[in-house]
Amino acid sequence: MWIEQPGDGSDDLFDEYDAFVEKHVRDPGPFLDGHDLLCGEGYVAFHNLARLNLDTRHPNAGYRYAEEADDPSILRAEFTPSTPFCPQAHTLTIGSFRAWNGLTEQHDYDLVRVCATPMHHDSGSINDGLADIEETFEEIGSVEGIDDPSGSLGPSSSPSQSSSGIGDLTENAPF
Repeated sequence: MWIEQPGDGSDDLFDEYDAFVEKHVRDPGPFLDGHDLLCGEGYVAFHNLARLNLDTRHPNAGYRYAEEADDPSILRAEFTPSTPFCPQAHTLTIGSFRAWNGLTEQHDYDLVRVCATPMHHDSGSINDGLADIEETFEEIGSVEGIDDPSGSLGPSSSPSQSSSGIGDLTENAPF
């Protein structure tokens, strides 16, 4: 039985894995200013590690990449979520950092720096945590054993930490 896969050309929702479709690539943000943007083949070679970049429904969301101007062995990866309150931005950026820096044999970079764009409501906290993880990674040379500095895999402002007066929404949750 044949099952349609994103990026296999069977529909218009996803670009081909080997295609650089400029109208489906978001504009670079401030983290990439002054650095050498990846375009064409260089972009394709790296974005194949991030499937969400193939989704044509969100041309203003996803990752954009640039080689660091002073050190081309460092890649900067800037994530723009589809909404300013994307609940997955924290998890996606931390997970991306760990994956890309844990699999350096699959790309040509010694370090991949990751950040969330300022349009996300919690980008400051997310980026502080990413800076802490990067510092630890550079000290120990591995992503193994690096803890999430916020102490969770979710956003730093979970419902149980809310000051809205609603209380702990997870208290009666089945999981």
